[in-house]
Amino acid sequence: MSVPVVCIGVAKTFGATVEAVRPTDLAFTAGHTTALVGPSGCGKSTLLRMIAGLEEPTSGDISIGGQPPAETLRRAELAIAFQDPSLLPWRSVRKNIDLALDLARRPKDTRAIDQLIDLVGLSGFGDARPAELSGGMRQRAAIARALSTQPDLLLLDEPFGAVDELTRQQLANDLPSIWEARGTTTILVTHSVSEAVMLSDRVIVLSPRPASVIADLAIDLPRPRSPDLSRRPEFTDLVDKIFEALSRGMADMRPKAAQ
Repeated sequence: MSVPVVCIGVAKTFGATVEAVRPTDLAFTAGHTTALVGPSGCGKSTLLRMIAGLEEPTSGDISIGGQPPAETLRRAELAIAFQDPSLLPWRSVRKNIDLALDLARRPKDTRAIDQLIDLVGLSGFGDARPAELSGGMRQRAAIARALSTQPDLLLLDEPFGAVDELTRQQLANDLPSIWEARGTTTILVTHSVSEAVMLSDRVIVLSPRPASVIADLAIDLPRPRSPDLSRRPEFTDLVDKIFEALSRGMADMRPKAAQ
């Protein structure tokens, strides 16, 4: 099931002075993949955590399919994969996925779990515990865990950050077909501009902290997207536009920093 996400006047301030996200209006289209890009520390992950219901906005409202994030979490219709895999160390890859299905009250399909483990490049490691895996392998296990519950809303925070470049490209090529086939609404935080263009239907560029929207670009490229697409002019043009927006945002902040 596809769900829209709507943010109205959403802002976040930590303590009395640290403004992380300025009042922001955003609507995420149901069934689409949207990437959030911006400088390190700009508030991308804070915005994602507010949508996930893990941070309360200082002001504003967020709805997911017309419901507050807490209700979506309660119904286990939302899944998250963060930079930190957060796997339970005493459970195998397969058992970590099993736990996610148990908590979401979803039926277990051993064959589907094995296929998902294979898809993220962990074939033969289903019974391995996190300590036996590299950092990149643990991250792949966390992605498989998030996908296993077939969520209506999938939130990804730098999901490929800990994997090698070849695996990163392979995951970026293979995984979208899973959430696209089901019509999952996906919001992705990434530092990689090319990754944002490759995976997304839309890229939102955020300013340096406090985050505000400085560009909102539709990614009108055909799917499925193979790696050779990155060499085509229409792809590189979009990458250039995003970098221009990022540079513009940095330039706009310099006078304020100097005051």
